[in-house]
Amino acid sequence: MGDYILSCCSTADLSEEHFSKRNIHYICFHFMLDDMTYPDDLGRSISFEEFYSKMSEGAMTKTSQVNADEFVNYFRSFLEDGKDILHLTLSSGISGVYNSACIARDMLTEEFPDRRIIIIDSLAASSGYGFLMDALADKRDEGMSLDELADWANANLLFDNHWFFSTTLTYFIRGGRISKAAGTIGNMLNICPLMNVNSEGKLIVREKIRSKRKVIKAIVDKMEALARGGLNYDGKCYISQSACYEDARAVADLIEERFPNLDGRVQIYSIGTVIGSHTGPGTVALFFWGAERGL
Repeated sequence: MGDYILSCCSTADLSEEHFSKRNIHYICFHFMLDDMTYPDDLGRSISFEEFYSKMSEGAMTKTSQVNADEFVNYFRSFLEDGKDILHLTLSSGISGVYNSACIARDMLTEEFPDRRIIIIDSLAASSGYGFLMDALADKRDEGMSLDELADWANANLLFDNHWFFSTTLTYFIRGGRISKAAGTIGNMLNICPLMNVNSEGKLIVREKIRSKRKVIKAIVDKMEALARGGLNYDGKCYISQSACYEDARAVADLIEERFPNLDGRVQIYSIGTVIGSHTGPGTVALFFWGAERGL
């Protein structure tokens, strides 16, 4: 396995059980809910059900990334144990946390000259970020060295496909990503935007689809068009969702029906409190290995 640890941010949106089972360490972002500050700790401080219920009732949210001092304290505990570190951050396309991690690395270099900290921008988010971390855990367990694993991550991270849809535009309006007028009309017309994360790690609206039923089919059609091997895809598949498990399950059922060679069943996770503060309830995200992401 090598004398290093594999690490990420809590915004990889896997379960505590999954992180523990795969020996993946993580550091927590933070969020505010109606002026109360919480760690983004995988639903321990506040359950996902309560969080999304409060958002639906109009509670305001605000998020904050891990700062350099927090990274210093987090990294130091591993360095003191004689471990090197490979840490992947949340996408720089949606957060500045990569810079904070790099500042912390540079601050610790003089203190621990014999240890190494490699920081990689995942260009990924939510359980798509977790999907990449899980693949890295596989490669680590196969015996890859720290440098080999870092090289593999950089060479493969853009093949981690991210596709999302939202069944409401309310939180896009609240976050200022679309105008109130456009969002109100979109909600009236039952528009469900189909989005992906591009090669710069940014969330891009690709299609505006009318009705949940059609967007569920459309997102699975995207997987058929882009997945490695098409309908013969034999890799893993993850989904994350924000308080809309039935919609996520409908996508998973269609995938499991259409792709008979999947590596296990589709795994469904909750979109965490930091990513969910921006998406709101009603978002389903799909992740698989496929064609290299473009702009």
